Amino acid sequence: MTFINYAAKEINCKIVYYGPGLGGKTTNLQYIYNKTAPERKGKMISLATEADRTLFFDFLPLDLGSIRGFTTRFHLYTVPGQVFYDASRKLILKGVDGVVFVADSQRERMEANIESIRNLELNLEEHGFDLANVAYALQFNKRDLPNAMPPDEMYRMLNFKREPTFEGVAPQGVGVFATLKAVAKQILIELRRR
Repeated sequence: MTFINYAAKEINCKIVYYGPGLGGKTTNLQYIYNKTAPERKGKMISLATEADRTLFFDFLPLDLGSIRGFTTRFHLYTVPGQVFYDASRKLILKGVDGVVFVADSQRERMEANIESIRNLELNLEEHGFDLANVAYALQFNKRDLPNAMPPDEMYRMLNFKREPTFEGVAPQGVGVFATLKAVAKQILIELRRR
């Protein structure tokens, strides 16, 4: 649900980072925030829970262009990783334009990845979205760990619709901006069609 601010000549788009707890969603957002020029971003807001946190900030991309004279502003959110925060996850997905799924590459976390991706599908459906039609990218994070699964094996288990897929090491920024740009590009292509 893209929001258009005619007075500011801005198109506001919402991208949600989804995935299992401690998979790297927050680290992705923190890296993007730290590497974005101060004049191009808003404040980072963190809503802490007992075991997790939700982050939010917005920014104006530098190289993604404008649409009919409007600049695009992307609002980036993370969801709590633990499934027992499902109500929060649902709320954060409301009005989403694109999703980045951050999968934990550790073999012992594969079941959590699968559970989280199924949860994403269900929560999107509750808002009238179909994952098959939402701008979407997949990131295999934590590729630097010794127990990381082979990417092709992860791809077979998690790929949903031949979505753009990236390997990542979020603290070092590996794959972080490539993943974000893949989703942003899909959103902009869809906006230009309207």
